[in-house]
Amino acid sequence: MGERAAKDALYAEFAAVGKVLGHPKRLELLDLLAQGPRSVEDLATAASLGMSSCSAHLQTLREAGLLRTRRDGKRVYYSLADDDVARLWEYLRRVAQHHRPHTELARRDYLGPDDTEAVGSEELLRRLRGGDALVIDVRPGPEYEGGHLPGAVHIPLEELADRLAELPRDKEIVAYCRGEYCVLAHDAVRLLSANGLTARRAAQGVLEWRLAGHPIEVGAA
Repeated sequence: MGERAAKDALYAEFAAVGKVLGHPKRLELLDLLAQGPRSVEDLATAASLGMSSCSAHLQTLREAGLLRTRRDGKRVYYSLADDDVARLWEYLRRVAQHHRPHTELARRDYLGPDDTEAVGSEELLRRLRGGDALVIDVRPGPEYEGGHLPGAVHIPLEELADRLAELPRDKEIVAYCRGEYCVLAHDAVRLLSANGLTARRAAQGVLEWRLAGHPIEVGAA
C-alpha cells in the first residue's frame, strides 16, 4: 500500500469516530452513559426516543467502538467503552463552548437565568466530609445507582417538591446532577430557594468528578 493510501486509511479511521458523533441524540446518549450503564429502555425514555431509534443510535456508537454491551436476561445494558470516551465528550463540549458563540446562547436558553449560586467541587467534597451541608443527588434513580458521591442523599427532581419536609432548615443544601450542562440542579435550587431553604448547586457533576478521579459509589442507597 502506498504512503498516500495508507495515510488516507488511517484518517478514515479517525473520521469514523467523528462521523458517529455528528448527531445530537448520539451525544445525548453519551452524556447519559457517562453517568453509568443503562438499559436501552431507560436510555430511550431519558433521551425522548423511540425504542427502535434509540437502539439504532446505540448500535452505531457501538460499531464505532465507543460503547460496549452486556445482557441481563432479556435486557441489554450499554456503557461507555472506557473513560476516554467520556473525556472525548467533555473536550467536545469545551471546544464548542470556546469557539462557537451560539453554544453559550444555547446553554443560557437551556439552563435558564443565572439566578443560582454554584459551589466548587473541592468545597463541596470538603463540606460533604465535614457534614456541615446536606448534599442531594437530583438525577433519576438509574443514574444515582450507576454512580454517586459517597454520602449524597438521593431525591430525584420530580420528587423534590413532595419531600421538602425531609430537608433541614438549619443546614445548607447542595444539589448536584450530571454535569456542567445539566439543568436538574439549577431547577432543584430554584425550587428549594422558593420554599425558604438555603441552597446552592454544584458547579460540576458526576461526569467531571469521574474524570477528576473523585470517589464515586455505585448502587442504591
